[in-house]
Amino acid sequence: MKLHFIELTGKTLLDLVNEGEIDLGELHEAGVCGDSILRINKHGEIELRCRGHWMMVGGLIGNFEERLMKLTGLDWAA
Repeated sequence: MKLHFIELTGKTLLDLVNEGEIDLGELHEAGVCGDSILRINKHGEIELRCRGHWMMVGGLIGNFEERLMKLTGLDWAA
């Protein structure tokens, strides 16, 4: 089964999250910054693009799908 993702930057992720939804300090410690390339799957799992792989750095909870699609203008892609 293919996973579907929406890609975004670290800055867009910061605009997306609600207060208390995710620990921003943990994202920063994992290496997420404004220019980072990230992807979020339909389960809300956030992955950071590293040099040769994707690294899991956190997850969203609640009704994030509508906010994510509205903010990025993108739909899920495999």
